[in-house]
Amino acid sequence: MAKVKPFKGLRPPKEFAQEVASLPYDVMNSEEAAQMADGKEKSLLHITRAEIDMPAGTDIHSDDVYEKANSNFLMFQQKGWLVEEEEARFYIYAQTMDGRTQYGIVGGASTEDYFNGIIKKHELTRPDKEQDRTRIIRITNANVEPVFFSYRAVPEIDEIVENWTKNHEADYDFTAEDGFGHHFWTITDGGINKKIEELFDTKVPATYVADGHHRTAAAAIIGNERSSANPNHTGDEEYNYFMAVHFPDNQLKIIDYNRVIKDLNGHKAADVIGMLLDSFEIEEMGTEEYRPNKLHNFAMYLEGVWYSLTAKEGTYDDKDPIGVLDVTILSNKVLDPIFGIKDLRTDKRIDFVGGIRGLGELKKRVDSGAMEVAFALYPVSMEQLLNIADTGNIMPPKTTWFEPKLRSGLVIKTIN
Repeated sequence: MAKVKPFKGLRPPKEFAQEVASLPYDVMNSEEAAQMADGKEKSLLHITRAEIDMPAGTDIHSDDVYEKANSNFLMFQQKGWLVEEEEARFYIYAQTMDGRTQYGIVGGASTEDYFNGIIKKHELTRPDKEQDRTRIIRITNANVEPVFFSYRAVPEIDEIVENWTKNHEADYDFTAEDGFGHHFWTITDGGINKKIEELFDTKVPATYVADGHHRTAAAAIIGNERSSANPNHTGDEEYNYFMAVHFPDNQLKIIDYNRVIKDLNGHKAADVIGMLLDSFEIEEMGTEEYRPNKLHNFAMYLEGVWYSLTAKEGTYDDKDPIGVLDVTILSNKVLDPIFGIKDLRTDKRIDFVGGIRGLGELKKRVDSGAMEVAFALYPVSMEQLLNIADTGNIMPPKTTWFEPKLRSGLVIKTIN
């Protein structure tokens, strides 16, 4: 069963919360981070993207950047922009998008659970990104940004969350510049905090990394380092737990993650359509945007025209949790044999567009001449994600896109 603990959060006073809160470090580059933090001295980006406070051209992985992140972190505390709670608590973090609100429990997830498989993964991690996040945790002694977890919904936890949020005013409640709402409550009742911990320990056999595999791996690495170096290690130390927001699976929605390709691999458009006929039923949809309407149905935008592609029976295996995925079908029947794209992680001829940008972004990329063809996919379901993680499988790259992104800075967990 999952070990999830309350912790003494380090968080901004109410009047500073919206300015401190920022998008996660990995959804922007340095230039974009500098623009987002411009005129906002309290933005957490001064910690998570500390290179914005360094001379132009500074290597973002240099020692100076990590040291600047730590000095800014300490400065935030000295100036009272981040203040530590007096007691260990759980928190509720809710997000609203398109009229839909999802409610997560913020708590300390166990590093032991990461290594023993109770925390389940569905993506591979890259060592360089793990090292980057490990260095941030090591120098700040904190999980500055949360990771995004899910679990199979538990009615008793849902009831606690519903009752608390209905009967208590939110500590923070604001709409960010992207139009998404963020709402945050501190659970101050010791008995309820204990009950939540007990419910995870008795009702939640596994938790799932939805977004933040590298931050999760980095936190587990640090926990292992600290426990190995501590001759008096008990398992209760703060470094044994890292900050995660746990959302019930039935409240989450995965958005499509689409592909754009720079060239046709030497083929003409008519040749591409001819080759696709081997594996797909094709219908020309005209110039109006076409969105896939079910599993195994794809949209293709080529030379100003949208097409519906429906995979023929026999091109996928419904009994194979990976083979049945539309990203797998697209790779096996289109990207590899037609366009010669074999490795999605390294091939520079393919790019990926999160569904939050809309189909118009695909059209724009192709019409501009930057890309030659675009493919839109039907989004993966939460049940597919959980099943893949449960069976120990790994999803292909760039399969899931969760939105809204968690805002960093509403609460931080120290690991001293």
